[in-house]
Amino acid sequence: MFEPLRIALVAEGPTDGVVITSALKSILQERSFVLQQICPEGSTSFGEIGSGWVGVYRWCHQSRSRGGGLLRNDEILFQNYDLLVLHLDADVAGATYDHGSIAPQVSDGALPCEHECPPASDTTDALRAVLLSWCGEEAPPEKVVICMPSKSTEAWVVAALFPDDLAMAHGIECYRDPDMRLGQQRKGKRIRKGRADYEKKAEEIQQAWPRLASPGALGEAYRFESEFSQALLGVEQVGG
Repeated sequence: MFEPLRIALVAEGPTDGVVITSALKSILQERSFVLQQICPEGSTSFGEIGSGWVGVYRWCHQSRSRGGGLLRNDEILFQNYDLLVLHLDADVAGATYDHGSIAPQVSDGALPCEHECPPASDTTDALRAVLLSWCGEEAPPEKVVICMPSKSTEAWVVAALFPDDLAMAHGIECYRDPDMRLGQQRKGKRIRKGRADYEKKAEEIQQAWPRLASPGALGEAYRFESEFSQALLGVEQVGG
């Protein structure tokens, strides 16, 4: 019998945590796990560092500093958790460090790094490299899984809850502002981008996840599930 899987989540905001938790419940099925969102929620161990992509940036640099320049060497983190899910929305590829009032370090990858969409993967591949540069890494360490919805987590919410939405027909992963579609549904169906509304829909998102992450559906949902499953296999092989 496996002990509950201990998962740390670094995300832009609390609503992202609700959606990612729903996805993990679908992926892990009966496998028990405990997820702790350590950013932007903050804790006495990891400190208050803000929210949004700037909070993720600061957390990454804080972690690599604890690890002597590499995220993988952050002993405080990996002594307490089996896996780290590192979330960043792909629309960050269109931002600049100035937008976040950040003076980038020499090692930070360049922003903006947005490419024409489709394919969404051209942008997410570029932004993944930037995210990893914040961590002092060139590739994800074995216990780290990147979660990078295109253009944002709301694309997954729209796809899960409103599969017939007009944005789906035009390619939701390339739709500029998928969150706008949440409040433009018919009366009684529309929701707000907020933790309370997302939590009410969490089970629906969980049930819809296999459809989102199936081959040929949403590429970044498929990549997240595939890479998470691979990382989990490595953890359980070590544990076994």
